[in-house]
Amino acid sequence: MNSAIQSIRDVAERQLCSGCGACAYMQPDAVRMVDDLGQGRRPIMLGDADTTEALAACPGAELVHDYDRTEVMAELHRGWGPVREIWEGWASDQEIRFEASSGGAATALALFGLEHDGAGGVLHIAAREDVPTLNETRLSRTRAEVTAATGSRYAPASPCDSLALAESADAPVVFIGKPCDAAAVKKARALRPALDAKISVTIAIFCAGAPSTEGTHEMLKLMGFEDPLAVDSVRYRGRGWPGRARGVQADREESLSYHESWGQVLQRFVPWRCRICPDHTGEFADISVGDPWYHGTIPEGESGRSLVIARTQRGVDFLRRAREAGALELVPRGAEALTRSQPNLLHVRGAVFGRVLTSRLLGAATPRYRGFHVFDAWLKHLSVKQRAQAFYGTVKRVFTKGLRKRLPVVPYEPAVRNAAIEATGQREPMPGSDVA
Repeated sequence: MNSAIQSIRDVAERQLCSGCGACAYMQPDAVRMVDDLGQGRRPIMLGDADTTEALAACPGAELVHDYDRTEVMAELHRGWGPVREIWEGWASDQEIRFEASSGGAATALALFGLEHDGAGGVLHIAAREDVPTLNETRLSRTRAEVTAATGSRYAPASPCDSLALAESADAPVVFIGKPCDAAAVKKARALRPALDAKISVTIAIFCAGAPSTEGTHEMLKLMGFEDPLAVDSVRYRGRGWPGRARGVQADREESLSYHESWGQVLQRFVPWRCRICPDHTGEFADISVGDPWYHGTIPEGESGRSLVIARTQRGVDFLRRAREAGALELVPRGAEALTRSQPNLLHVRGAVFGRVLTSRLLGAATPRYRGFHVFDAWLKHLSVKQRAQAFYGTVKRVFTKGLRKRLPVVPYEPAVRNAAIEATGQREPMPGSDVA
C-alpha cells in the first residue's frame, strides 16, 4: 500500500477514490457514501475511527492481479487481464435488446440468474426517483425492477455500498457494476466469507470513466434544459445502438447522439482516478460486457450487440447455462475481437504507466498496481510522441487539479422533488432496498 495512504480519508482527499462504496460496506459505522457534485460518489468519515478494514477492500488505492496465467488466453492476458472465452451476443428478448445498452446482454444475464438460476436478486444501480440525475443502489427481485433500470448510467454510482443486502439475501445474488466495483467485490469477498457465499456471479460493464454529476448537468443544459434538477428522467443510452441520451420534463423530450453526449460533454468530467486506471474492461469480474465497436458506423436505431467475455470458470459456466436456457444469443469470437473492439485501451494502459510515474515523481499520491504489465504497454503500444504527451499532460494536471494537495469531499444533496419527502426528510425505500 502507498505509504501516503493510511486511511479512507486519505484515499478520498488525495483523489484516488473510484467511488465504489466498498468502504461503507466494510465499516458502516465509520464511513458513509455521499454525492460530491464535482467528484462523484465519495466517502465521508463519521468520526475518527480507524478505517484499516475498509482500506483493505479499496480498489482505488491498490489493485493486484492474482489469477492463474495458465488458464487464460495467453495472447491477451498481458494487455486485457484474464480472458477464457469471448463471445458476441445480445438478449434473445428483442424488447430488452432494443431498450438496453449494447444489446442488453447484462440485463439478459441478470434476468437469467434471477428467473432460472436461483439468484436471490440482482444488486445494481438505478436512477433515484426523487433526483433522477443521481444514482442509488438497489437489490431487484423481479423482472420489472431489473428492466426499469436498463440503459447505461454515465453518472457516479457506488453499488458496493449496499453489499450488506447481498450478504443478507436468501440466496446468492447477481452483481452488476463498473470494473472498479467488480474489483472491490473481489477484495471484499476475500475478507468476508459471508459475502463470498452470497455472490452468484459478478458482471462488469466496460467503462471509460465515471463522469461527475456536473457532467450530467452540462449534458442536460446542452439539450436545452435550463434547470437540470427539474427533469423527470435521464437516460444516457439504449433504445437503439449506441442509443441517444435523453432528458424528459413533463411532455417535453430532448436528446443528443452518443457522440454529442459522451464525446463532447461527459468525458470532460471524468475524474483523475479514472484516468490512471488500467482496467476499463472488468478484469476482476466473472463476466464483462461492452460494445463491439469493430462494427464501425452504426445506423440509427440499430439493435444492439455486446462483446461478452468470460473471465473465470464461474463466468464460463454461467454463460453456458444462460445460453442453453435461451436467455441470449451468443456467437464465438477470437482473441482479435477484443483488440479490434477497443483498440485505444492498449494505448490507455501504456499511458497509465507514464501518468502514475510522473505523478509520483511530482509528489502526488498514486495507486499501487501489480500484474497489469503497464510498463510493457508503455513500451509496445505508445509512440515517443504519445509517451511525451502522457508526461507533459500529467505535469499539467498535477498543478491544475491540485493533485499534491488534499481535496475535501463536499456533500451534495439537492432539494428533493417530492413534497412528501421534503416534509419528512425521508425517502421511501426503493424496490428491493429492504431485506425480507
